[in-house]
Amino acid sequence: MTAQERATAWATLPRFDVATRAAAEGMLGDENELMRAFGSELSFGTGGLRGVLGVGTNRMNIYTVAKATAGLADVLCATGGRSAVIAYDSRHGSRAFALVTAGVLAAGGVRAFLFDRLMPTPVLSFATRQLHADAGVMITASHNPAEYNGYKIYGPDGCQITDEAASQITRAIDARDYASLRWLTEQEARAAGLLSDVPPEILTEYLQRTLDCRVHPDADTPVTVCYTPLNGAGLEPVCKALKAMRGVTLVVVEAQAAPDGDFPTCPKPNPELAPTLVLAIETARLHGAGLVLATDPDSDRIGVAVRNEKGDYLRLTGNEVGLLLLESVLKARRDAGTLPARPEVVKTIVTTDLAFAVAEAYGATIRETLTGFKYIGEEIGRLEKQGEAERFVFGFEESCGYLAGTHVRDKDGVLAAVLVCELMQATVAEDRTLLSLLDALYARFGRLDTRLLSFELAGADPMAEMRRSMKRLRGQPPETLAGKPLIQRKDYLPGVDGLPPADVLTFVNAWGKAIVRPSGTEPTVKVYLFAPGKTAVEAEAALDAMEADACGWLA
Repeated sequence: MTAQERATAWATLPRFDVATRAAAEGMLGDENELMRAFGSELSFGTGGLRGVLGVGTNRMNIYTVAKATAGLADVLCATGGRSAVIAYDSRHGSRAFALVTAGVLAAGGVRAFLFDRLMPTPVLSFATRQLHADAGVMITASHNPAEYNGYKIYGPDGCQITDEAASQITRAIDARDYASLRWLTEQEARAAGLLSDVPPEILTEYLQRTLDCRVHPDADTPVTVCYTPLNGAGLEPVCKALKAMRGVTLVVVEAQAAPDGDFPTCPKPNPELAPTLVLAIETARLHGAGLVLATDPDSDRIGVAVRNEKGDYLRLTGNEVGLLLLESVLKARRDAGTLPARPEVVKTIVTTDLAFAVAEAYGATIRETLTGFKYIGEEIGRLEKQGEAERFVFGFEESCGYLAGTHVRDKDGVLAAVLVCELMQATVAEDRTLLSLLDALYARFGRLDTRLLSFELAGADPMAEMRRSMKRLRGQPPETLAGKPLIQRKDYLPGVDGLPPADVLTFVNAWGKAIVRPSGTEPTVKVYLFAPGKTAVEAEAALDAMEADACGWLA
């Protein structure tokens, strides 16, 4: 179908509500808006759906959500699935999308368990496992700006669905049409016994399992922590978890506490970005807090800043936090005698290689995965099937995602907050700082600085332009990096190093490494740079030179 045909259907079919029909009709005379809203279908992949809110087949709305859920319901029914858990964050439309999801599932005979209030992604993962559900659905666009929302599907193991499952659901979605969509209202679904609230003890059990993952459980040194949920879903679970820890005085950033899908004080609620922490750092300074924590709207990622001896606050990168937590977990468990035989650490290919040296020092092996925390969850599942789940001790990715424990199969910002807080307590008790710990880690294992470049692509179909850019780079790869000849090129598209095929390119030389990959959810190509150096100044100079080259690759 053409964009005109799609829009005409949405403007005339009685399946669509009056406001939607009017909006679609209004686009028929606006070619640009018509193409943006109806030029394609919102693509479904292993990350589910993610897009701008609005009317149209290429937008997030109750109809695109219903169609995706119809595909999920068809697959569940065909494979004997009987139930699913649904959670949502603070974004605009999230509660409505959750109810439509429940209604479509119920219309297909699948029982839905729905949280009665917003809840983070890691709690959804835990609930899916605890309730022995056949699927989980999380309504969120993670750290995207306010105009976005999204829809992620989880398997019965609490892990985001595999490529195979995503393909199966995609085929079922494609076989559906909007005119045939139907769903039960909340009242109808409840009356039919096909919609229930998630039992309240699920959150209690999740919090207890989270606290059980502490590696410094006796820490009680007084510390003041400033926390912001960025107007998202982290407020309740993070505050409950941190308040259960002895010695922790918690200060919450009031302007960013209540759920608000506009994110009025933080247009880009991404804890990877320095501007995201500005208000939290201001609040921390007022209260004398030594540690700043920020979780994104669905509370699976965490940002960290610490106060130095001059009283300034420095934001730690996702890699730096990961390295600190990695060594903390390994060392504490070794000293306590709880480190398993053949311990395994899992990281993504774009996460710092310094993890190899840290893991080796404690007798642990590193398993690398493609980018995406679902691959780390899948690795835990592989160990579990072999009866060796206890071997997993820590998993992390450079984009501020961490996990220590097997009760959740996605990155967990709540657990990360607990681990960072207890490490802070243990460090203060030794009259040290997290920054001095990081310096000691570099002194022991060497320095490897990193930088992330993001290139946003435009056009009528920016996702297609992104794919074309990767194809051009693959056909005409660079000869040098920072002026020095490459010594290795690696293309992951055929599948290498035992990993599934992926649209990823790696370029290596004596100065460092660059990894190029397209985003799975946004029209953005990301370039990850890695440069060793004896000092921060030396490493930054190398990164600057590498960045200058990389900026020309996607021009």
